[in-house]
Parts: sequence; structure tokens; C-alpha cells
Amino acid sequence: MLARLSIRDIVLIDRLDLDFGPGLAVLTGETGAGKSILLDAFALALGARGDAGLVRSGAEQGQVTAVFEPGATHPVNDLLRDNDIAVEDQLLLRRVQLADGRTRAFVNDQPVSVKVLQSLGERLVEIHGQHDARALVDPASHRDLLDAYAGLEREAAAVARLWTARRDAAEALASQRAAVERAQREADWLRHAVEELRRLAPEPGEETTLAERRAQMMQAEKAADDLRDALAVVAGPQSPGPALASAVRRLERRGTAGGPIAPAIAAIDAALTALDEARAHLEAALAAGAFDASTLERIEERLFALRAAGRKYNVAVDALAALAERYESDLALIDAGAEQLAALERAAAAAAAEFDRAAAALSDKRKRAGEALDKAVTGELKPLKLERARFTTAIVAEPERGGPHGLDRVEFQVQTNPGTAPGPLMKIASGGELSRFLLALKVVIADRGSAPTLVFDEIDTAVGGAVADAIGVRLARLGRNVQVMAVTHAPQVAARADRHVLISKGALDRGKRVATRVAVLDDGTRREEIARMLSGAEITTEARAAAERLLKAAGG
Repeated sequence: MLARLSIRDIVLIDRLDLDFGPGLAVLTGETGAGKSILLDAFALALGARGDAGLVRSGAEQGQVTAVFEPGATHPVNDLLRDNDIAVEDQLLLRRVQLADGRTRAFVNDQPVSVKVLQSLGERLVEIHGQHDARALVDPASHRDLLDAYAGLEREAAAVARLWTARRDAAEALASQRAAVERAQREADWLRHAVEELRRLAPEPGEETTLAERRAQMMQAEKAADDLRDALAVVAGPQSPGPALASAVRRLERRGTAGGPIAPAIAAIDAALTALDEARAHLEAALAAGAFDASTLERIEERLFALRAAGRKYNVAVDALAALAERYESDLALIDAGAEQLAALERAAAAAAAEFDRAAAALSDKRKRAGEALDKAVTGELKPLKLERARFTTAIVAEPERGGPHGLDRVEFQVQTNPGTAPGPLMKIASGGELSRFLLALKVVIADRGSAPTLVFDEIDTAVGGAVADAIGVRLARLGRNVQVMAVTHAPQVAARADRHVLISKGALDRGKRVATRVAVLDDGTRREEIARMLSGAEITTEARAAAERLLKAAGG
């Protein structure tokens, strides 16, 4: 529900703060007083297109703030959460119109896009007028409105879920069928590849391990050559060991203990010992690095085979194992494909059958609801001077075009005169007729398929007397379920209001400029305004008496 509307520097409105409550509120005033300006400002706060011309002359910017109290369970709260906007007791929609044409939008003082503002506005307010092509005249909304009227939202949601399940089952079947067909086309090549990769039996990380071992063995082979050369020097035919040993023996025979020859003998003995130790170390190193040449050959053969397979199948060597598993899975599809396909076909058929049953049941309920809606709306037409008209809910089942909505295409149609063919609201009804058709429809479905605030802009134009009173009765009835605002020139409508707002225009700054003023009327001033609406510029005693009778008849 709209709780407050604040307008600053919009066209002729310099400052306006207006509180609203439940029920029916009417806005009256002479032509040109600013009623349309007020609605344009309200629409701006709901996300309507901005216009630099809306900014009051001399001002840098205009601003409109609409304060709503949607309630804790209203769907608008889900949209707020989806856009990371805090849900509070009150919802503030604010729009700033700059004189250069740019606009800024805010929700609860958080900057948002105009698209978000529009989405919120559509869920909070419906604006209906003679030339309003949105609201209830869009066939895309008729199916949802019918479901809301009949209380079929739960069944419709179930059908949407079944459609999703049917689609998913069909996609799974199509994917499996395509995979099997692909595998069958490649069966011979797959069998060859699987057999080859099975023999090869690649393992993840094997290439790196083999390459490292091969490098180590090749390095060890080069080191062994150097060790053997050193060993030949130390212990081979050219070794100085035998000559040194012979020299020591000769010296020992000729020398005496402790003589000058003793140190030389000791040094030569040490050299012989060092040579013997070097020989032992070299032989140990050769033994430690020894390997079978056939081992290196086997490693190289394995490594080269893996790399050749990687090139052949155009994958990294480490990916060969996963490739082998995938190829085996593809072959398994061929072997077990018929059984899996049959299972998926059964699942898809079951999902389709379940959707068809639920959609058909929903379609039957929609047809019965459509008949009830037609009767209810048509019953509202006679008092609105449309007694020869008929309202029809056209429901066409299209099984081949089923979707999450079910099987039905739904469109509200009207027949304005007997013998003519029913047709869409916008094509058949004139401007005045359209507004009355929409009012009749809205009266019937307001408590189940409506935004919390409805605005009717001069839907009583070109009617009077009993028809205007019938419109007022229905607007008041709507006001018992939702908040209603009506711009009207009909005193019969104004007399039915719970709240009467007068829009007027007056001079400011000694006549230098004009501004729109808004006043909430009490009982006395309200009677005077209704009398003015009855008589015109000069309010007569008879007009006041007629206004009193209208108020009493309306219970005001």
C-alpha cells in the first residue's frame, strides 16, 4: 500500500507531501489544475521514463519519493533480496530528475538501476486509464490472471516443475543417443585404440619417472668411463705400484733401521697404501654405479613408445591413461547402450506422460474457471452501460506447443454487440468501453490477481448519471480489498470515496508564477467540491443539495 507521496520541483509542483491510507481515494480539480502532473510524478517514482521537462522552471532538479508498506509476505520482498536490498517495514522508491535530462534511482536510499525500480513499481502499483495499453490488456498476463482468479497457482507451479523434469529427461536421452551413435560410428577405431592402449598400459606420471631414470643412467655410464680410466692408472699395467714396491725392497735390503733411508722407505710405503686405497674406492664406485645395459634399453623403449602414443592420439603422455578410460567408456556405451537408451527412453516417456496428465488437468480447471470468470465479469457490465456486451476468456489448448505454462494460450476477449465476433480488448473496445471492461474485470479479480495499489485515471470520462455511479460503486468495492486511487470528474464517483483530495492551481510571488496545490478535504469542503463538480464555476443551492444527497446515498 502507498503510504506517502512526496514531490519536489516537478513542473508546477514546488513542494507536496501527501499521505494515503486504505480504501478509495479520489483526486478531483478543474482541468489543468495539475492532476496529470501528480500522476506523472508518481509514475516517475515507479520507473517511468524521465524527461528534463518535468523539472520546475528555475530548479536544477526535481525529486519524487513514494513510500510503501508492502507487508512481510509481499512478493516484492523477494525482488529486494535478489538485488541485495534490505527488506524493511517501509519501502522507499525515490527518483531524481536532473534538468539536463539524466535521472537517478534509489530504493531505501540505495542506488539502483531504473530497470530494478520499474520491476519493483510493477509489483506495487497498477495504473489504468482509457489509453493505457499495459495493465490488463496484455495477453501475456491473461493466463496468470486466470490462474490467480481460480487459485490455480500451486497447480501451475507443479506443471512448471514437471515441464522442467520432462525437458531434463529429454535432454539426457538426446545426449545419450548422440553419444551412442558417435561411439558406433567410431567402433572399429575405438576397439583398435583400446587394445593398443591396454597393451601399453600407461600410468600417470610414468613419462617423468622414466625420463629421470634414463638421464641418471646415462650420466652414470659417462662417469663409469672416467672411473675405469682412473682405475687403469692406479691399478693397471701402467700403475707405479709394482715399481715402488720393488724399490722399497731394495732399499730395505741396503738400509739400516733408523738410518737416513728410513723416511724414504716410510713415504714410499704410504704411497703404496694410498694407491691401494684409491684402487679400492674406484672399484667400489664402479660397482655402485653398475647397471645392466639392457635395463637402459628397456627404459628407452618404454619411454619412446609412450611418447609415440601421445603423438598418435594428440594428447600429453600423462593424459593417455584418462584417454584409455574414456575410449573404454565409449566402447561400453556400444555394449550397454541399448539397455541405457531403453531406460532413458522409459524415463523420458514417463516424465512426458506425467506432464501431459498434469497439464491436461490444469487445462480442464482453467476452462471451468474461464466460464466462471466470464459469467462474473459479464454480470458487472450491465450497470456500466455495457448490457449488450459480453466478456469471454478464450482458451486454446496447444499440446504441440506445451511449455512450463502448460498447454493453454489464454486471451481475454470482448463482444460489444450481439452478432459481432469476439476479439481482443484493445482492438474491439473503444477508449471509454475499454476502461469499463477493465474496471469490471478488476472488480472480479482484484483480491487474487492485483497489485496492492490501483490507480484509475479518468476512467469515467464521457459517462454520467447511473453509469458514473456504477463506476463509483465498483471502485469503492475494489477499495475494500486493495488501495485505490482515482482521478475523476464525476461527482458520483467522488461521493463514494473514503478520502477526497483536491488539486488546485494558484498564483505565487504576486502572480509571477503558478503552483499546484493539494488539499485533503473534510466533510464540509468535500460537499462544496462535489457541488462544484455538479454545477460548474458557480455553486448553487441546488448543487449543494444534490451534493448532500450523493454523499448520503454513498453513506458518506
